[in-house]
Amino acid sequence: MGWLTILPQVVAIGVVIWRKEVIMALLAGIFTAELLLLFDASSATAIFAPIETIERIVSVFESPGNTRVLIFSLVIGCLIAYMRHSGGVSALVEMMINKGVTRTKKQAGLLTFFTGIVLFVESNLSVITAGILSRGIFDKFGMSRERLAYVIDSTSAPVCILLLLNGWGAVALANMQQSGLENAEGALVGSIFYNFYAWIALIIVLFTIMTDRIHGPLKHYEKAMQQKAEEEQAPEFVGTKARYMIVPLISLIGLIFAFMYWTGDGVIRNGDGSQSILYATILSCLVAYAMMLSSGQFTHIKLVEIGFKGMNELIQLVTIVLLSLALGASLRDLGTGAFVAGLASENLPLILIVPMLFLASSLMAFTTGTSWGTFALMIPIGVPLIQMLGLPPAFVISAVLGGGVFGDHCSPISDTTVISSLAAGCDLLDHVKTQLPYALVGGGLTFIVYIITGLFIL
Repeated sequence: MGWLTILPQVVAIGVVIWRKEVIMALLAGIFTAELLLLFDASSATAIFAPIETIERIVSVFESPGNTRVLIFSLVIGCLIAYMRHSGGVSALVEMMINKGVTRTKKQAGLLTFFTGIVLFVESNLSVITAGILSRGIFDKFGMSRERLAYVIDSTSAPVCILLLLNGWGAVALANMQQSGLENAEGALVGSIFYNFYAWIALIIVLFTIMTDRIHGPLKHYEKAMQQKAEEEQAPEFVGTKARYMIVPLISLIGLIFAFMYWTGDGVIRNGDGSQSILYATILSCLVAYAMMLSSGQFTHIKLVEIGFKGMNELIQLVTIVLLSLALGASLRDLGTGAFVAGLASENLPLILIVPMLFLASSLMAFTTGTSWGTFALMIPIGVPLIQMLGLPPAFVISAVLGGGVFGDHCSPISDTTVISSLAAGCDLLDHVKTQLPYALVGGGLTFIVYIITGLFIL
């Protein structure tokens, strides 16, 4: 179908711009994709498209991994609610300020940044932990939730693709080996140096933290938050004991590592991220529940009420995750990824092949909302270019990996984008809108750097 394969994404983006409504946009995108699939199957009966749309959404639950992500997205709402209602969040913020850990905006940003770096073993672990830890601190200093979402989102994936002792490295290496690349391990390690987008993204994040300078739509949200902070409003929940947040949070981190080790048969980087995060989040909820119940300040009925209230606050985001997964499945059946991948033509001048491979990987990640899916499709395209044209393996692989992360940062249907807005407690569309200028600057600079680097090494 060629260019028609990207029509669902065009429709979805158009609806977002027109109506400012993500759920409607995703439904419109899925409907368009299903209509195209019906026509491709020589069935011109448009009446079946709504039925197929419903079935596509239902089929998301056929994947255990997808189901775990959806359940986790609800349960994390319960955990966050327990931390807030216990007074643990307010107490931790007060403690960290009093002890001098976060007395300035710069210190607050650096705490979030380095938390994301330290927890590089799993991107969602990095996002969730840094987001939960920093929510109250950012509020205290009049820093917007959108700014928090940008910091955690633009730290997690770049760090994971640079410090490859995790699932990201395992997935990339497996695809390289399956594609028949010799010395795949060496090429993967070498790609760290050439992964310009990841380095540039981290530098931009660090620059905004150190200088406290922000640009684009983010300025609007930051001003609104600063005005709110200046009013010196009392915290939503009075601070009690910091342990009500610290203990569940440490439990969450420790249990994720433990389950990654268990599901990976003793190798953390081979562990199942969706399983580990779900199991750890549920058990951390039980830890928070037990602590609050034993305090004598909460009854079982009250805690159940708080838990379901927290889940209810995330229903909209969970719906967005569900529809994003369904749209991604539709686009895979349409062959959108294969078409986008074909944009990296082998007939290009040698100097432009790697930059265009980066661009094609970016477009694929943007349209499908998955970095790992991009790796699976684009690495088998990049490896033959290495073998036939003699291109440096690390240089080519870095373009695929970096492009996958760049496209993911720009995509409103990326699970990392959605979970970042969830962890920060901001609207998904606001997060995408405020992060996009930074991602585009990073992507544009990366494209230029790939061309310049090619002049010296090709």
